[in-house]
Amino acid sequence: MTIPLTAALTAASLLFIQPLGSAAASPAPIQRKEAVKAQAAAPNPFDQRRELYDKLSIVTQVPWHWIAAVDQYERTMSKVKPKARPMLGSTVGVFIEQEQWAGILNPDVEDSAPVSIRWFNGMGRDGDGNGQADRKNDFDLLYSLVNRISSYGSTDEDFSIGLWEYYQSSRSVQRIQQFSRIYSAFGQLDLFEHAFPVPLGANYSYRDTWGAGRGWGGRRSHEGTDIFAAHGVPVRSTCYGIVEIKGWNPFGGWRIGIRDLNNHYHYYAHLSGFDKAIGVGDVVKPGQVVGWVGSSGYGKPGTQGKFPPHLHYGVYSDRGMIEWAFDPYPMLRKWEQTERAKKRSKK
Repeated sequence: MTIPLTAALTAASLLFIQPLGSAAASPAPIQRKEAVKAQAAAPNPFDQRRELYDKLSIVTQVPWHWIAAVDQYERTMSKVKPKARPMLGSTVGVFIEQEQWAGILNPDVEDSAPVSIRWFNGMGRDGDGNGQADRKNDFDLLYSLVNRISSYGSTDEDFSIGLWEYYQSSRSVQRIQQFSRIYSAFGQLDLFEHAFPVPLGANYSYRDTWGAGRGWGGRRSHEGTDIFAAHGVPVRSTCYGIVEIKGWNPFGGWRIGIRDLNNHYHYYAHLSGFDKAIGVGDVVKPGQVVGWVGSSGYGKPGTQGKFPPHLHYGVYSDRGMIEWAFDPYPMLRKWEQTERAKKRSKK
């Protein structure tokens, strides 16, 4: 349950120095040089978000990693549907429809008065205590959503129930649970580093094979990039993520699927085997070995050798109800170049 907002804001008052995204006063002439230097060092968005999540956690008693997971899931949905879900705040990714905010029966769809919004059962709440429920205020926006979800309680089980009641989608609940586990495991927000899927020191080759024809199992197009390497070359996680699936697939053979915080599903197929220490639900990081290159697939469990050993690497974007594959080749080239540059800089 949430604690009374007035009491929570009093307890957290020392944290509220200036609302995120508010305009600062113009610097005096003697301060212009310092102001220019300050502007040159742009604030870290992850630091801004973490500060917001920590403040909100005090108010709602919901752990920060759940709040971060909800915000990140909303952000991924807005990214794939930018026209339907325009950015409302300056920091958070939450989108709430205007009518849902003010209340469906509210005659004033742009209502920002907390009392009347509550009367019409709208979602909008005054999170920062300034007397207004501002749909474009980061704190109000995220507080309103978390407040609605946590009405069932702030434990993991209760919060999951609240997620289901709000989204009415087991898929959405699963994604937010996965994101929460990733954030909780690493204790930070900046988890978007990537690694190339095989060690750079290995002998490998690849090219853009997106859309190429495939015949086994029916006519279909190639949704990924094939990285050819010797049997047994380590296969590494390209991202911070959580293992979503692991096992046999008639097409992909021994395969593993990893979900990242961009709501991308990373698919590694035709493996010769897995790291036995890794199971479904485990959290992984970039460069961590998850299996080895093989030639499994195109048949019943255990089928091997119908093609040269290689890693089939695919990426799918979750769009809410369905997932779309997209060409991973440009990302692979970027990750490969970035990793090589890091290695050179350490010499």
